Amino acid sequence: QVRMVESGGGLVQAGGSLRLSCKASGRTFSGYAMGWFRQAPGKERESVAAISWSGGDVTYADSVKGRFTISRDNAKNTVDLQMNSLKPQDTAVYYCAGSSFSVATMNRYDYIDWGQGTQVTVSS
Repeated sequence: QVRMVESGGGLVQAGGSLRLSCKASGRTFSGYAMGWFRQAPGKERESVAAISWSGGDVTYADSVKGRFTISRDNAKNTVDLQMNSLKPQDTAVYYCAGSSFSVATMNRYDYIDWGQGTQVTVSS
């Protein structure tokens, strides 16, 4: 019933930008945190960014801080990830997720709804 659908992935050269979007349906996430995760081949899924239910608190992985920006629109039930100054090590499948908590948690086990993922490939 609950769906989260990512879009905006693609191939970009190092230094370029992409904006990922995620549309949720099936339940409202207006009272819950949302986040973005990524997983590269052979690696564990890692948190990239998280945003509290109100959007007032955001957290980022150290590897993306200063380059990525997470935002949300509760009226539209969407969460976006603006990615600037992309690096080859950002290459991964990116997933949006909805949490069962209101805080901007970066623990993957605090998230109960997941998108299918969108591929981001950064070439050098």
